[in-house]
Amino acid sequence: MDFLFCIGSFCAGILFTSRMWAVPETKGLARTAGAEDERLKLVSDGCDPRLDGKREPKDVLGEVSKTHYAIQTLDKTISNLEMELAAARAAQESILNGSPTSENLKVSGPPRKRKYRMVVGINTAFSSRKRRDSVRATWMPQGDKRKRLEEEKGIIIRFVIGHSATSGGILDKAIEAEDKRHGDFLRLDHVEGYLELSAKTKIYFATAVALWDADFYIKVDDDVHVNIATLGTTLLRHRSKPRVYIGCMKSGPVLAQRGVRYHEPEYWKFGEEGNKYFRHATGQLYAISKDLATYISINQHVLHRYANEDVSLGSWFIGLDVEHIDDRRLCCGTPPDCEWKAQAGNVCVASFDWSCSGICKSADRIKEVHRRCGEGENALWSAAF
Repeated sequence: MDFLFCIGSFCAGILFTSRMWAVPETKGLARTAGAEDERLKLVSDGCDPRLDGKREPKDVLGEVSKTHYAIQTLDKTISNLEMELAAARAAQESILNGSPTSENLKVSGPPRKRKYRMVVGINTAFSSRKRRDSVRATWMPQGDKRKRLEEEKGIIIRFVIGHSATSGGILDKAIEAEDKRHGDFLRLDHVEGYLELSAKTKIYFATAVALWDADFYIKVDDDVHVNIATLGTTLLRHRSKPRVYIGCMKSGPVLAQRGVRYHEPEYWKFGEEGNKYFRHATGQLYAISKDLATYISINQHVLHRYANEDVSLGSWFIGLDVEHIDDRRLCCGTPPDCEWKAQAGNVCVASFDWSCSGICKSADRIKEVHRRCGEGENALWSAAF
């Protein structure tokens, strides 16, 4: 009896075991197949961890190098597109609002698509009518000659000015009347003031680069004598460089004492009292390439303004890959200095008196400077830029 019971138990055990193995065996096969499919997918994607140790080091380095180059190329493309987009937006806003442009530019409509050699902005003030007339009578071509200068030589010259605190007042009407007569102003959306020169400079470059596509953008004071042809040929040497900042470079002291000229309220940012500024171009005349003018336009709302305009401009380029070019022909003295240099065949780009930060009594003396140090009218029209 016991023997029969054992045989029955053994048969029942076999039957139970075969049924229990059926389910795990199916699940195990499913898991195995799924794992194999996943591994095949990883291999096809190049992500099989078992292949890591089998790859050649040269192949890995090559892939990394290619990826790094692709990222650099993409970054540069995005940067260029951002700059072009910002310039296009600024141009559109200028056209729609009308505020940054002079009256004659409003009438002419959208800015032309042609390429210019340089845009020369002459910084001026409401009280400087005599200075402007003296510039018009010397180195700045007038009427048809100025138009010819734009068409044939690709050179734009404008007096740069904003508006008064009471916009539309007598000062603004006087400028409007003067502009109607000469048509040589670039009006900025800016409130004029001596302590606002840094802001004016920033708005000037942003407006100019939106209106005219040029190789260089120049700022010059209205009490400085300029030889336009010599300026053009000087800048032409640096045309192939993307980010250039050209002027008479200096590094003057940071003036902490209140009440003195060129006092710097934020002197503490430049270290201990008595320190000097970083290298920057003197404010009488300097030039920047298109990329730098576009950079100012894009970032104008976050660029810090120091008390002195030339210091502010120099600070905006710190940290950028900018080539500083120190050319002393942009800061010659008045006669006899510029006259001796001209006689020696080294014609000056700009002349002024350091003691006055411009030509002393320029409205009266600039004609003499022009006569003794000017390049001659034929030099401008025969120059090839």
